[in-house]
Amino acid sequence: MAEQTAYKPGLDGVIATETKLSYLDVDAEEIVLRGYELIELAENKQYLDLVQLLLQGVLPDDEQRSSLEQELKKDYDLPADFISLFSKLPKETHPMDALRTGISALAGYEKNLEGRREEEISKTALRLLAKIPNIVANSYHILHDEAVVEPKQELPYSTNFLYMITGKEPTQAEADYFDQSLMVYSEHEMPNSTFAARVIASTNADIYGALTGAVASLKGNLHGGANEAVMHMLLQGETTDGFRRLLYEKLNNKEKIMGFGHRVYMKKMDPRAALMKEAFRALAVERKREDLFEMCEAGEQLMKEEKGLYPNLDYYAAPVYYLLGIPIDLYTPIFFAARTLGLCAHVSEQYANNKLFRPRVLYTGPRGLHP
Repeated sequence: MAEQTAYKPGLDGVIATETKLSYLDVDAEEIVLRGYELIELAENKQYLDLVQLLLQGVLPDDEQRSSLEQELKKDYDLPADFISLFSKLPKETHPMDALRTGISALAGYEKNLEGRREEEISKTALRLLAKIPNIVANSYHILHDEAVVEPKQELPYSTNFLYMITGKEPTQAEADYFDQSLMVYSEHEMPNSTFAARVIASTNADIYGALTGAVASLKGNLHGGANEAVMHMLLQGETTDGFRRLLYEKLNNKEKIMGFGHRVYMKKMDPRAALMKEAFRALAVERKREDLFEMCEAGEQLMKEEKGLYPNLDYYAAPVYYLLGIPIDLYTPIFFAARTLGLCAHVSEQYANNKLFRPRVLYTGPRGLHP
């Protein structure tokens, strides 16, 4: 029998590809995006800065950022028949399923579907980044028999996204918190959805197919869906004492507690979570919801003491979105909208230096059977 390569469940620690896009340096507690540290970027730049950085490799100056935003605004609107498309979906359709349907349907309107060169993919990525916030917000509104909220050209990109979700123009502080959340969700090396997108792209499938597969991956509550689960858990706990009791109950029942632990950040707090915690702290004071912040801190301390687990990004992004007035069912679609940038960059990189993914298995079934 031929010797088989060592089996790593879940491909844990296996190097799957080379990339110049991002790297998680756990020892240094850094998330590196094309040489820059993500948290420093999130504290000093805007989401649109990351768009040019990840797609073109350099940070934009003010004029380039403004030009990029104007280019995005030209593609904010969805095809007219998308309203009809979403209205025909069952009312019980999860927003992530509506998003998956919308992205797949957009492929039919793409005039350069077979383009694989970096500059072609970059232009397609901008069209996707322009339209996906509209799909996220208005597929939800239509499924809930709410009025469609058209994009406002005069609003900045992230501000407009939040406006389309809530129907009201956010304050500058609210827009800043939301923009920062998009930044920390934008790219994170090789999580399941990114790997799924690259596997699909490795077959030379188009970028819409790669992103459609990534939506399916991100929907799972062990990946993107965790932020929704966190907020439901906080609401179920109601108070600090109630939340502690709920966590102890889940621990006693050996249930997985969402928002804690990470396949990469095992012994330290996810630095993105630390950043969102500070945004949550400020927002909680502004909204007079210090009680919710105290609940989260109590849960953080309990899980550290009982299980040695630390919060991941979803644990503190969820209450930030809640206080911004965002429906819980949209937390994961927003995650995907932000991650569209990283996914497109990875797909472009896959096309540029492609090798079809075709792993092997460790066979554990029977041999020698005969009919």
